[in-house]
Amino acid sequence: MGLSATLLIGTIIQIVKLIKEQKNLTKFRIVKSIVFGLLFVLTFFRHIPNDVIEKVDWTLLKGKRTEIVAKIKSGELIANGKNNNGICELPFEFPIVSNGGNDVWIIRNKENDKLTVRFFVFRNFFDSPSTKFVFTEDEKTIEAFEKRIKEKPENNWKLDDNWYRIYGDVY
Repeated sequence: MGLSATLLIGTIIQIVKLIKEQKNLTKFRIVKSIVFGLLFVLTFFRHIPNDVIEKVDWTLLKGKRTEIVAKIKSGELIANGKNNNGICELPFEFPIVSNGGNDVWIIRNKENDKLTVRFFVFRNFFDSPSTKFVFTEDEKTIEAFEKRIKEKPENNWKLDDNWYRIYGDVY
């Protein structure tokens, strides 16, 4: 509410200055007014900035995530978490590709040795659901994701071949 109030006051100030300076109007003043107004409006539509940030994150870091998956497949990167739970703390050579500590969760299906790697977009702890970009080769996991996409397409979707954006846990 504080941010919304601040942006509302800023918008009003910019509009007042815009009206007062009609004779000496500059493009900068117009742009400032539009930006303040747009930011104020976006505070009421929180999902819009989150969606944009998520899309930019996916687009910019897809190559690095693919490189990490390749290193996991080749055995260069392995789970190294303290509890031996499949968590891999990525080395410093990689940019932050997984929020909440730059950890990825490596899961191998013991039946068919197919790989699933979770990259956290928004990481919650305890019982709260997390948002993840997931790479998987496992047919059962793909089936579960496809089912989840049909049930809740507003929160889950396919990004690319073997890549999904998933909210919550499926398995």
